[in-house]
Parts: sequence; C-alpha cells; structure tokens
Amino acid sequence: MSLQGARYASATSISVADGWSLERLTPPSRLFGANGLRTGPDGRVYVAQVTGSQISALDVETGALETISAKGGDIIGPDDVAFDPAGNLYATEVMDGRVSVLGADGRTRVLRDDLPSANGITVHQGRLFIGECRIGGRLMELDLDGGEPRILAENVAMPNAMEVGPDGLLYYPVMGTNDIWRIHPDGGEPERVAGDLGVPDSVKFDAEGFIVSTQVHSGQVLRINPRNGDRTVLAQLGPGLDNCTFVGDRLFVSSFTGAITEILGDGKTEETLPGGLTWPLGLTVDAEGTLFIADGTFFYALTPGGTPQTLGMLFSPNYPGFVRSVQAVGPGEFLVGTASGTVVRYRPAAQESEILAEGLDQVYGVAAAPTGAVAVADFGTGQVLLVRSGGQTEVVASGLAKPLGVAFAPDGTLLVSESGAGRVVGITGPKVDTVVDNLSDPQGILVHGGRIYIVDSGSKELVSTDLAGGDRQVIARNLPLGAPPGVVPKPLRGMQPFSGPQGPFAGIAVGPDGTLYVSADAEGSVLALTQGS
Repeated sequence: MSLQGARYASATSISVADGWSLERLTPPSRLFGANGLRTGPDGRVYVAQVTGSQISALDVETGALETISAKGGDIIGPDDVAFDPAGNLYATEVMDGRVSVLGADGRTRVLRDDLPSANGITVHQGRLFIGECRIGGRLMELDLDGGEPRILAENVAMPNAMEVGPDGLLYYPVMGTNDIWRIHPDGGEPERVAGDLGVPDSVKFDAEGFIVSTQVHSGQVLRINPRNGDRTVLAQLGPGLDNCTFVGDRLFVSSFTGAITEILGDGKTEETLPGGLTWPLGLTVDAEGTLFIADGTFFYALTPGGTPQTLGMLFSPNYPGFVRSVQAVGPGEFLVGTASGTVVRYRPAAQESEILAEGLDQVYGVAAAPTGAVAVADFGTGQVLLVRSGGQTEVVASGLAKPLGVAFAPDGTLLVSESGAGRVVGITGPKVDTVVDNLSDPQGILVHGGRIYIVDSGSKELVSTDLAGGDRQVIARNLPLGAPPGVVPKPLRGMQPFSGPQGPFAGIAVGPDGTLYVSADAEGSVLALTQGS
C-alpha cells in the first residue's frame, strides 16, 4: 500500500556530525494512534486521533491518508466522529469536554463545551447522541442549535462508542461494568443486552442486525446477537482495540497503536494500516542492552534487531498509568513517572506496581540518585523533588520554567533541562546554576562518558557538551521532534481516570556499547546514533 499521508513530513533530511551514523529502529507511524472510526459519505474511513489532535480520512483501497483536521487546528483531542445527513462532521473532544462541528463548508464551530469526557457519538435520523466516558457519565441527545441537551441516562460507568440498531434503540457499551446496554432514543428504562465481555468500547451493527463490538482489554472483536446476548469471536487481536466501522460489508477495527485491521471472517485478519508508536516518550536501556520505551498507554521492550514487544498497557493488571518517563534500576524493574502525577516502581513481568510518590502535578523526567532517592521533574509546579524511602519528598529546586529531563553527573550534581528557559541547570544543595544555555526546548538529557547529551526539541537537534557546558557539539540536526514547522499544538488536558495532562517528552538513553537512543516523537519512531565504525 502507498505510504501517502505520513503523520509528519519535513522538507529537510536528518544530518549527523562527522563520525556519527543514524538508524531508525522503528518505522515512522502513519497516525497518532487510532481511536474513533466512522465511514464517511465518500466511503473513506475517518479516524480520530486523541493524542495527535488530528482527524484523518483513510482510503481502504489505496492506503492513502488525508488530514481532515490537523494538529494545532480547531479540534482538540478528537475521540470519536459522526456525520449528519448534510455531510457535517461532529467530533467529541474528550479532554476538553467539547463537541465540535466541522461543516461541509470547511468551517469549524463548538457546539457545546460543558460535557466532561465527551466520547461516544452517533447521528440517527438527524438526531445527535453522545456519551461521557467517565464514572458517573451521562448519555444525552444534543440540540444541533446549541440548546440544552436532553439527558437519557445518568451515572453510567464510562459509556463509549454507540449506535442505533435496526430496532430503533440506542446501544452503548459500558466499560466500567463490562457490558452493553440499550435505551430508546426518546428515553425510558435502560436494558442490559450482554455482559461479562472483554471491556467493550464500541458498538456498531452488521448487515444482518448483529452487534459488532471491540474489546479493549481482551483484544477480541465480538459479534453479539442483540436478542439473546449470544456471541461469537470474529477475531482475536491484541489489547487496545478502540472502535470499528463497516465499508459496505467490510469490517475495520482501530487500535491505540494506530493500526487499522480488516476482519475477514473465520478468524482471519488483514492489516490495512500498520500500527506503531504513538509518541514515544521516555527511554531506558538495561544491562543486557534491551531498550525499553514508555509510550503512554503502552510499555515496550525492543531487543537488538527485533520489533517492540508489549510488556504492559493501560488495561494490564497493575499497569502504573499513562507512562511518560522510565529508568531501568534492576533486572525487570523500572522507575516510571506517569501523567497521573505518580512515581512508581514497576515490575511488568510480575504485573506489580509500587507507588513511591503521588499527588504530584505533571511528572516528567525521573532518575535514580546514587543515594537511592529518586529525582523527579514536576513540570506543572516548576519544582524538582527527591523522593526518598517511605514516600517522603523533598523539594530541591523551585521556580524553574517547565523542567522536563533529569540526570545525575558523576559528582552527584543533579542536572535538569529547563525547557521554558532554554537551558540545562545544575543543582548542588541550594544552588541552581546554568550549565548549558542558548537552547530552544531542551527535553531529555543524559550524562555519559564525561559529556551531557541534550535532546533539543525546539531546534530539532541532539546537542552534546562537556560537563562544564563547554565544547558544544551538534551531533544531529533536523530530527523529527516536536510539532511540524508552523504548528503550535493545543494543550492536551488529559482523560480522567486514565491520565492527567499529556504532553511530549523526547527522551534519550544510552546502551552498554555507547549507542544513543532518541525518541523521535514527531514521527513516532526511535532513532539509534552510533559513533565510529
């Protein structure tokens, strides 16, 4: 299939300094994940991408992608989409609690902005229905002119993508109770249709009037008889399925990874669009040289020459949450920072998470101190903290401008990338001194071999200096970092109970052989840079 419509394109190619070479360990992602799906009037599949703030249209015959609503545009964090008979596109903006309309004339307006966790959406006979995917969520019909909504059901435990069935009833999955319900569009008493599923997050109907539902936890695609709840497994895929749609009689499902898969029958499937990394964010390497990737809803291991293997994901038992930063601290053991404001000791093989600190604002970089404490950058408060045994925290620096990355120098100095000030500072006791300045948006940092390595997302460079901040070198330029040129992304406020505010964090790690690994978050790949032959 054609690769037309990659999510990130640059007019300039990556360049590296003399003596360095670069390799992509994972291919660039086509999408920023894949959430809501809806077949449009033109027969293309429209794909909502929450973390990319993007809606794309996919031609399932050619694989061509067209951006319909771009990152930095008026629609923020779209989770699901629907069309009215006039061809207007309605999108739920789950993080902002909004429903917006992208008109057939190309203009966008906000229909409502007071719908916390607005998620599932459908249009039936010109009537617009939405659900709030939260504990205590509501199911409602929206007035297309912006008047007060009509509530169909309240205190629903995380309803998701819904559809009106051939019987004229509105069917909706309830993730919190693991079942599917239905209600008359005019209101009335809800009725349970099927239960004990695999955490359903979408409902659509096939040509014979049977429910088709993706299961986010089990990775199954189920066909369910709405009359008696009997079910069959159409396909077994991986956890993280999100939605489904029909193009004629052809069934397509989406995954958090950005994969779009066609369900062929008899358990067979075919890849329509490959999955990939959504961000990626923090990186770490263990003593054996295995690279670990924090990718928000997924945590991956990547062995040399291999492909990313899922060690845990959002719906795995005791997954620590939306994982943003990571450091390996022992065999199979990691320190992670999450977008829920926690610092966690995570053992994915044992499915164990031990919370070391919670209630922080926006946790980014984490690093183990020689003393055993954990250094944490709290982006939202401008603080850097040390988390000691027993969960005690100590503020070692405050008033910083958007601290992101943390690392320790050999003498114990704590280095912090201060993205809002364009510098790296060193913290020794009460002193905060500038070590490296004149940066644009420094994020991940690393100390190795007597040098500091800095991922500068703003200038799209990998910069190196000695420990005193001198002998500055640019190792790589035009890296696929941050937003595309000219794009200013809108803040992602997060999705409770899954995540607090989400933001980019281009991490860096080093392997036992000195290979540097960088998160190319703009295109969703991991880069490896090596020096010498």
